[in-house]
Amino acid sequence: MLKKQQLALKQPSARKHLYISLARNPAEITEAQRLRYKVFADEMGAQLSGTDGLDIDGFDAYCDHLLVRDSATHQVIGTYRILSPQKANKAGGYYSAGEFDLSRLSHLFNSTVELGRACVHQDYRNGGTITLLWAGLAKYMQMHNYEYMIGCASVPMHDGGHMAASLYHKLKDDYLSPQEYRVFPHNPLPIASLNKEMQVVCPPLIKGYLRLGAYICGEPAWDAYFNSADMLVMLPLSKINSRYASHFLK
Repeated sequence: MLKKQQLALKQPSARKHLYISLARNPAEITEAQRLRYKVFADEMGAQLSGTDGLDIDGFDAYCDHLLVRDSATHQVIGTYRILSPQKANKAGGYYSAGEFDLSRLSHLFNSTVELGRACVHQDYRNGGTITLLWAGLAKYMQMHNYEYMIGCASVPMHDGGHMAASLYHKLKDDYLSPQEYRVFPHNPLPIASLNKEMQVVCPPLIKGYLRLGAYICGEPAWDAYFNSADMLVMLPLSKINSRYASHFLK
């Protein structure tokens, strides 16, 4: 049996010097928070509540923190935080409930984990690192017999939201969820007043989710603190594209 503290994975990428684990102590969580601050605040300009170069919020204490390290330097170069159904109850709900009305998903909460604060160091943003993170997530889901992943997929709003509106308009016909899984933003991106016809490239993380078989569960929310438009993404484990399942579900 796999221990909670260490995910024993075959490396799915050519980058054999990367390895993955769950944070085992506060010091390792701090490493994840430092990477998050570097990516979200220093690179993206997010207005974070953390101090001393750390991205910290009230959900961190309830989450498991997935870490990817470079074995040559032992540096944390990628992270996800994972909020289980049991810990979500203790935390007062899912983080994404602050951005969306999740009422139509509530009957699934007992088997749903929420993913958040996904980020990768800029020197390691490639398919291998992302694949390793997803393999860790899939193993976590299997270990605990969870079926659904949800999380906010972010699109930067440096252009005022036109790219995000155009991306949603481009994706909605093929990837919008069934009505019974639809969510509704509390602070909607004003799509009607934005350019929806720009030529846009789907961000790698969102593209990866959709290739795996994920849904976009409704229109984007506007997150002013992170200066982003967030789409709620949902991936049922049973719906993972068979082309990719062999990489993750072992």
